[in-house]
Amino acid sequence: MPTAKDAVERTVVDGVDVEVRRSARRRRTVSAYRHEGRLVVLVPARMSRAEEGRWLRTMVQRVSASEQRRSRTDDDLHRRALELSREFLGGTAVPASVRWVSTMTTRWGSCTPGDRSIRLSDTLRGMPGWVVDYVLLHELAHLLEPGHGPAFWARLQGYPRLERARGYLQGVSAASGLAIGDD
Repeated sequence: MPTAKDAVERTVVDGVDVEVRRSARRRRTVSAYRHEGRLVVLVPARMSRAEEGRWLRTMVQRVSASEQRRSRTDDDLHRRALELSREFLGGTAVPASVRWVSTMTTRWGSCTPGDRSIRLSDTLRGMPGWVVDYVLLHELAHLLEPGHGPAFWARLQGYPRLERARGYLQGVSAASGLAIGDD
């Protein structure tokens, strides 16, 4: 429940309808979410107007980027897989199809080398692009190398965020109580 010191204002930032909610209880953090078509940004009441303006632009960009990641289509995934194959695997891994699936609950992705199909879990949709890229690259490598032996991991060594992405996915799995791994 808003207190007397709390304030709600509406504005437009980079073409986005924003509702700014200043809270006397909020001390340092800024957060944002969508509600009824507008972006709601929660800020500390004591934040300066200049700092608020910077945060509003930052939050509009963050939420927009997150929404774009979530709206990626199967065609977008397929295009990205081909780009990753060219960049990190010399273009040698060419999938016939790449698609999102909602039924995958024990893996981040899967690959069927026989028909050259790759599937990624819908759970990845809101994750950073470099994490999705890692899972795509992982599955592309399976088109060339079955299993997780040394030859498989050698193919992935060129990806600069390999260990960071693996750690991110392990953290998500642990925090969510999921038994999902990548090897």
